[in-house]
Amino acid sequence: MSKPRVVKDYTKLGEDILALIKLKYPFGFEKQLIRFKDKEGRFISALPFETEDRYYLIRMTSVQAKEVIEQDDDYNEDGNLTELAKKRLEDEISDIDIQ
Repeated sequence: MSKPRVVKDYTKLGEDILALIKLKYPFGFEKQLIRFKDKEGRFISALPFETEDRYYLIRMTSVQAKEVIEQDDDYNEDGNLTELAKKRLEDEISDIDIQ
């Protein structure tokens, strides 16, 4: 059985999913974006992310991907997740059930 696909904007994600995404992509999102066609046939760029139960496509442009990292204090000026943030996020997600 295939996983349900969930297409969402980055700004509408819960803190638990955001923590998992940061851990999966510690060096930023821009180079990880994919393109796909939506129901209306328009091309959309998105960050792929998979949990045990779902396959997420997180809508964002390349410009938005850069801005998210630049504005997030968990990433340093080089766009890399800091070690302090990594440890904190790992602790936060250790006891949550993602669905």
